[in-house]
Amino acid sequence: MRWLTLYLRSRRVPVALAVVGGITALMWTLWSVFSNTREAGLPLVVLTVLVLVATLTATLAGPDDALERTAALRWPPRRAAHLLGGLAVILVLLYATLLTGARFGPAGLVLRDAAGLLGLTALGSVTIGTAKAWCAPLGWTLIAIMFPQPGEGAGQVLTWQTQAPDNRAAAVTAALLTLSGLIAYAVAGPSRRAPAEAAL
Repeated sequence: MRWLTLYLRSRRVPVALAVVGGITALMWTLWSVFSNTREAGLPLVVLTVLVLVATLTATLAGPDDALERTAALRWPPRRAAHLLGGLAVILVLLYATLLTGARFGPAGLVLRDAAGLLGLTALGSVTIGTAKAWCAPLGWTLIAIMFPQPGEGAGQVLTWQTQAPDNRAAAVTAALLTLSGLIAYAVAGPSRRAPAEAAL
């Protein structure tokens, strides 16, 4: 139990949880106050998921990269649990809104986008480092929101975040990102930072 407490603190998890909770409450309040409909618009739902994922990105690496590779611990299952825990946090927060007057859904879309974007973020953490891991999800999702591609073809894959919850191409794309990100992050962990970057 002590190890878990130290781990969560070293990854800044308590702060991240407070921030994602505050962001969710803010989005929920804004939609409740300024909208006449119960269902939040799809762009807002996707954007909310994106912001929550980006906020949790900082927890994917600790202050000492070398420590995680030298400690006598089985890191792959712990890293996988960390990612799945982040997904659970996002789902709990947004699924809770489905019981209120400002609903951020549908549930299938939230699950697909949260899992896919977390997987993409995890891939970024492994390849380019945790500090920049949010860049790909942010850029890709903003483009998908600004230039939606309904219908068939490659557009469904390129804008999978904004497709309907029952869209098969979007689901497959998200699943591939989720699995590849989960496996890569669990096995390899976050990319090592340069000494100057780690000192910041």
